[in-house]
Amino acid sequence: MKVWIPHRAGHALLGELPSGVTVELMEDPDRLPSAPADVRFWVPPFLAGPAATALLAELPDLRVVQLLSAGADAWAGRIPAGVTLCDARGVHDSGTAEWVVAAILSQLRGFGPLALAQARREWAYEAVAPTDELAGKRVLVVGAGSIGAALQARLAPFEVTFTLVARTARPAEGVHGVDELPALLPEADIVVVLVPLTDQTRGLIDEKFLAAMPDGALLVNAARGPVARTSALVAELSTGRLRAALDVTDPEPLPADHPLWELPNVLITPHVAGSVRGLLPRAYRLVGDQVRRFAAGEPLANTVVDGY
Repeated sequence: MKVWIPHRAGHALLGELPSGVTVELMEDPDRLPSAPADVRFWVPPFLAGPAATALLAELPDLRVVQLLSAGADAWAGRIPAGVTLCDARGVHDSGTAEWVVAAILSQLRGFGPLALAQARREWAYEAVAPTDELAGKRVLVVGAGSIGAALQARLAPFEVTFTLVARTARPAEGVHGVDELPALLPEADIVVVLVPLTDQTRGLIDEKFLAAMPDGALLVNAARGPVARTSALVAELSTGRLRAALDVTDPEPLPADHPLWELPNVLITPHVAGSVRGLLPRAYRLVGDQVRRFAAGEPLANTVVDGY
């Protein structure tokens, strides 16, 4: 059984594999390591683009596509019949949750203006103090998956009120449904969005969503850029009424002349929330487990159905 992986260091991280499994390095869809016809298990490059999805037509024996990303939006609707799509749920939990905590603290404590003042060699106490704080804040998390759970665990020591929202309500678990957002948003000091990009979540953060947030609230988007309507973000954030921390934008990369760059109430990072040193070992432990499951005829983990 032939397996393609995108990282040279990944092979050593897979663990012991069954006999008959051949692992090849395929870093670039335009430069194939061998004939593609007999590839059974493929791990595409992280956040692979159209060149990777187009390669599906050249892999007639393919049975599994194992992504390294938590989201599968680029692959939805493109997987041939008979091929199982799996994502990397769980792999990005700690890195993304830590980024959200850091982004929240940075915005509340004024680290952005303080960093600019440091670059100017200014002691800017009067410009920022007193800062806001996380204690006592009402945090609303839209996306009750594994990253949401990891974030809840990390925010627990900060004395916040935590509310989770999922596609559908789970009253026994205290999870609200997305249809309750109009009532929940006005009561939230911090709104964190962690949903996958699907037809249902595209444009979720729109004019009505933002207008429902109270004055001074903080929006954190660590999901996908198109989950937010960029025009709505620019219009609302330009007023200064809300703050935002964005790890994702639409488009990406964000053009240098885009108005979002100019807003002092917005923190922008270049889609790095999950990019931590521990990512690769965690990702390839998952890949190794999946290869062993597939070779043994066992059910695969993290299968994607209808974009989730």
